[in-house]
Parts: sequence; C-alpha cells; structure tokens
Amino acid sequence: MLVAAWKHDLSPFVIKFSENAGIRWYGLAYVLGFIVGMWLLHIYYKKRISPFDADQQSGLFIAIFLGVLVGGRVGYVLFYTPGLLATEPWKLFYVWEGGMSSHGGFIGVILAAWIMAKRFKDSFFRVGDLLATLAPPGLFFGRIANFINGELWGKPTGANWGVLFPDAPDDGLEPRHPSQLYEAGMEGLLLIIYTQLRVWKSSILKDNPGQLGGEFLIVYSIVRIFGEQFREPDSFITELHLGFLSRGSFLSLFTGLIGLAIIIYTRNVRKRI
Repeated sequence: MLVAAWKHDLSPFVIKFSENAGIRWYGLAYVLGFIVGMWLLHIYYKKRISPFDADQQSGLFIAIFLGVLVGGRVGYVLFYTPGLLATEPWKLFYVWEGGMSSHGGFIGVILAAWIMAKRFKDSFFRVGDLLATLAPPGLFFGRIANFINGELWGKPTGANWGVLFPDAPDDGLEPRHPSQLYEAGMEGLLLIIYTQLRVWKSSILKDNPGQLGGEFLIVYSIVRIFGEQFREPDSFITELHLGFLSRGSFLSLFTGLIGLAIIIYTRNVRKRI
C-alpha cells in the first residue's frame, strides 16, 4: 500500500513583519546554539572543568560568534560558489540571503580558539577541546532550521517517510529523504551525547588536551560523509575528476585528517614530556 508523501509547506519565518522581513528559524537556530553553548561553558566553570570565568566566557563567545559567522560565510563562497568572488564579490556580505558552510565555520572557530588561547595565555588545545563540545548543539538546531526552510533536501526515495520539497529540482513531484533531519540526529544529537559523555565520564580534558577536539573532527567527518549518501549534493568535485564524491564529503575527508593529525601530534608531545 502506497502512503502519500507529506508536502513540505513550513514557513522559514517564526514571526513575519512583511513579505521578506521577520524573525527566521535559521537565525533563531544560531541564537539557541549560542545560548546552549554559553550555558555549557557556565556549567563547566562551575564544576571546575573549565578555567574560564564569566568575563573570559563573554570574550570567548564574541570570538566564536565572529568565527562562525565570518568563517561560515567565507567558506560557503570559497567552497561552493567561488565564481561569486569574480562576478559579484559584494555578495560575500549578503548573509541574509543564506549560504553558510559548516566546514568554513569550523575553520573560523579554530582561528577564534587560537586567538583567545593567546589572549588567555592558555593552551590552544584546551580551548579547542571545550569549543568542540559547544558545536554539536548549534549543528543540531541548524539542521532543524534547514528542514524547516525546505533546503538541502535529500535524494529521491521510496520510503514511507519521504517528503515532497517544492524547491527541489523536480518541483516537489518526487518524495525525497528528509536528510536534514538525519544530519540533525547524527551531526547534532549523536555528537552532543558523545562529547558530553567524554567530558563527564572521563578525564580527557585534564589528561589529554587536544584529544577531544581531534575526536570531534573525526566523528563529525564520518557522520557527515555517511549523511551525504542521502543528501542531494550541492556539487561534485568534477574539477579533480572525483565525480563520485560530493563537495561536502570531500571537505569532510580533510576535516577527519586534521582531527587525526591533532591526536597524533598531541600524543607525541605528551610522550616527550
């Protein structure tokens, strides 16, 4: 028996003031991600897991916010629409039109961690480990917002839970995987559970600086590549003759390698001490 697929008809606005103005779910996702992150940092300090007091937390979050915003937007343009810089470079600043890269956001946050570690005179790897535990909630809310917006839809499917996305290339005629929800579960919820278990059920932050940050990048790369199998690719790596890899999968390979390099480096440093 065939089950009629649900047609996506959700509004991208939480509150709408005019035709194109209002409070969007995507913006709210960022706000919720930062609120949860601030709460986690507060709990870490209260439980003596983090050395950063309230003033330092404020400075750290300003740096994270700028890192995510600038890194995510610049990464999107460089990784997915490089031609935009040559034709309409001013659109790099059109953040309200959407277009953010999680990989670019990671780069921005890594730079923010390096800057703040210098400012706090603390270990870059200690700061990076803490930030790695703050990213999953933002990823979770962001993917939920992607689904509400009806963007980044999945590949066609015959599954009963397929969704008709009106903005898809087939104009919503064929059911597709709600891949945004898959990614919310894997990149968000799964990584929230993983990182929080590592924080509270081990001494990894104290004994192995850099380990958790590396693990986060590796696990993220694995679940992202898996999730890409259900997602309609933004683009393929055709210029390198890697048409079997989506751009998201290709970038995630490098993310995982960076995580592995961090773990190997920090372990070698500890052996020499």
